[in-house]
Amino acid sequence: MAVAFTREEDYEAQAADLPDRPVSAHPNLVTASGLAAIETELASARGAYAAAQAEGGISADRTAMARATRDLRYWSARRASAQLTESEGAADAVQFGRTVEFEREDGRRQAFRIVGEDEADPAAGSVSYLSPLARALLGKAVGDVALLNGSEVEVVGVR
Repeated sequence: MAVAFTREEDYEAQAADLPDRPVSAHPNLVTASGLAAIETELASARGAYAAAQAEGGISADRTAMARATRDLRYWSARRASAQLTESEGAADAVQFGRTVEFEREDGRRQAFRIVGEDEADPAAGSVSYLSPLARALLGKAVGDVALLNGSEVEVVGVR
């Protein structure tokens, strides 16, 4: 019987020992909406931490406390390192925070907003400034051609 309790405690200890969320070594560039999203996540993490403490902290639910602590560390670090970055220069130049529309060789048109790592969501139309797509297009202007995955794409709009 004691073995069962020991085993259960071992599983709980493993679940409570969550690894930290990886923090990128790259500059944490953010748009205004990205900064707001980080602040929302940080407030949520603070709330989860407070709730875990109110429920008895580690003695009540080690996993909830570990998850809340991990998320609070991550979002605190991301907020502390956030660099609000605004688009500057020519309106037709592809820059951080702007949406670029491009045409592929097969005639398909796509548009993506270039944003920070935490706010990137390709399915919602935004990509990280570190992505191959963004790196290929940053600095280009309407009419410029870029090489993307071995194919040419033409910048047809920037907003």
